[in-house]
Amino acid sequence: MKRYLITITAILLNTALFAQNKAIDPGAVWPDNNGVHIQAHGGGIIKIKNLYYWYGEERRKGLDTNYRYVSCYSSSDLMNWKFLGDVVKMQDPENLGYRWILERPKVYYNKPTKKYVMYFHLDTRNYKYARVGIAVSDKPDGDFTFVKSFRPLEHESRDIGQFIDDDGTAYLVFEDRALGFHIVKLSDDYLSVEKEMSLVKAPLEGGAIVHYNGLYYAIGSALTGWNPNPNKYATSKSLEGPWTAFKDIAPPQTNTYGSQSTMLIKVVGSKSTTVIFMGDQWRPKSQWDSRYLWIPVEIGDGKLWLPEPQPFTINVKTGEFKPANSNH
Repeated sequence: MKRYLITITAILLNTALFAQNKAIDPGAVWPDNNGVHIQAHGGGIIKIKNLYYWYGEERRKGLDTNYRYVSCYSSSDLMNWKFLGDVVKMQDPENLGYRWILERPKVYYNKPTKKYVMYFHLDTRNYKYARVGIAVSDKPDGDFTFVKSFRPLEHESRDIGQFIDDDGTAYLVFEDRALGFHIVKLSDDYLSVEKEMSLVKAPLEGGAIVHYNGLYYAIGSALTGWNPNPNKYATSKSLEGPWTAFKDIAPPQTNTYGSQSTMLIKVVGSKSTTVIFMGDQWRPKSQWDSRYLWIPVEIGDGKLWLPEPQPFTINVKTGEFKPANSNH
């Protein structure tokens, strides 16, 4: 009887551990397939065939402080994520010194070279180095090998964002404290920058772009460090501009519901297209507990707005989303 009870208990625990997420709950603990809160902060997502890959800063407790880590998760539905491991475990690559920085990893898949190319913000603790680093892998789940660092078109680069247009062209977005918000096209092999598309003269970081119904929407966050602020957006018919004046994406008093932008995910389905704002709710004193704020945006005709966060479900096949408590 005792062995029987132990077996039943193990089955129940295992079932609970691998319970499916039935919705995305903005700002809540988001368990992966192991029942552990997802660690992919400041991250980015790419889709390869039917799988989404989410890369981000690994901030779990107990990490070796001599290394910097980038995690990778995969999902077929954007709600349930499988932990694939830390695809980067990197020691100081360029003698940057104590508390060197690797932030905001973004991965691109280059079809001609069949390489996965990771860009990230590489810096010293005083943020004076201000470069992008590149690491490459033959597989989406690593391991990624450091290649080099550089300043894109000789400009300072801190927070970075990625954008892949509908035609597959890859772009990097980066913050340059001296000049503004750069949007640049990557080279054919993605290992360097080919040309600048726009310099948006605004002090913004956390850059993200989406192309929706013939317009480009660019969003960014003011320069307030870990503290949230009212994120803003502008639009243009071309990545080369001109861009409209920036407007709030949420009620200013909410400070973007306590989050900072990192990406806009466009889910194109058979019935609809949903754009999801992907933000980080940073907790600098307990970074392992930082949360994710995902919200389907209201978008169209030059307007972009974040409604109040609420749990929702997304159907990646049809492109439709609905509130989690809705039956319609």
